[in-house]
Amino acid sequence: MKRVAGSPGTWSGMALRLSQCVFAAASTFAMVSGFGYSNYSAFFYLIAALILQLMWSLRLAYKDIFALRNKKDLHTRDNLLFIVIVDWVVAIFMFSGSCASASLTILFMWDVNLCNAYSRLACRQFALSVVLAFITWLLQAASSFSGFWLLISFF
Repeated sequence: MKRVAGSPGTWSGMALRLSQCVFAAASTFAMVSGFGYSNYSAFFYLIAALILQLMWSLRLAYKDIFALRNKKDLHTRDNLLFIVIVDWVVAIFMFSGSCASASLTILFMWDVNLCNAYSRLACRQFALSVVLAFITWLLQAASSFSGFWLLISFF
C-alpha cells in the first residue's frame, strides 16, 4: 500500500483538513462581518459552500484523529471511494462559489464602482473572504487529488 501525503488517516491528511477548517472559518467570518452579503446570491452561495466545506473537513479531521490515535487504517476501498466522491463534490462547490463571488466582487469594486458609491458595502472584506475561499479550495483540491491518487492505486 502506498503512503500518499495528505491521504486519510495520516498526520499530513489531518493537518490538511484542519487548515481547510481554519481557512473556511476565516472566510466565513470575513464575509459575514460585512453588511449586505445576503442580498447577493453569489455571496450567499459562497457562505453555503464554506459551511459545507467546514462541516466536511471537520468530520474528516475527527476521523483522522481517531484513526491516528487508535492506529486504525482508513485506506479501505469503500472508505476511500466515499471520501473521494464527497471531496470532489465539495471541491466543485467551493470552486464555483469562489469564482462567482470573485466575479461579483470585481464587478462591485472596479467595473461599476459600487463600493465608492455605497460606503455601507464592505468590499474589502468581501475580497478578503474570496481570497480565503480560494485558499480553502486549493487545500481541498490537494486533499482530493491525494485521495484520488490513493484510490487508483487499488485498481
